[in-house]
Amino acid sequence: MAKKNEPEAIVYTSKTGHTQQYAHMLGEKTGLPVYSLKEASLQIDRGSNVIYLGWIHASNIKGYSHAAKHFSVCAVCGVGLCDTGTLVSEVRKASSIPESVPLFTMQGGFDSSKLHGIDKLMINMLKKGLSSQKQRSQQDERMLELLSKDENYVSEENLSAVLEWYSQEQ
Repeated sequence: MAKKNEPEAIVYTSKTGHTQQYAHMLGEKTGLPVYSLKEASLQIDRGSNVIYLGWIHASNIKGYSHAAKHFSVCAVCGVGLCDTGTLVSEVRKASSIPESVPLFTMQGGFDSSKLHGIDKLMINMLKKGLSSQKQRSQQDERMLELLSKDENYVSEENLSAVLEWYSQEQ
């Protein structure tokens, strides 16, 4: 039987595969079983303690609200384009993650081949808008660079804060 907040599994939602990579990497490091949110809803008892990983879209962690309704979320990891450890307060607010739940953000990557519909349109508009600016901030320059090439930034190093938190929970 798990301690009050000790995670029993890792649950994730991924769109381009970066979040899935982190989930499996975290599973290898912790020994916890890894499930997609769909699998977890069928295979894990309601109320079980989980670490949830989801991709960030407009500062919102996809699938978090569904996971929080079904499981006791011990920690949340948001995977997006921004640098690891950034935008935590914005993501917490947009996703309605309680202050008592540890939140980690990690840089995932960009895969333009997996963009469709409104997401593709929005990214193209953002790229065009950033490109047309005569003076760009350092953050705007970084975002334009990230959106201009398909890259995978998934790394064990980006998991270090989560792994440190996990080791303290044991």
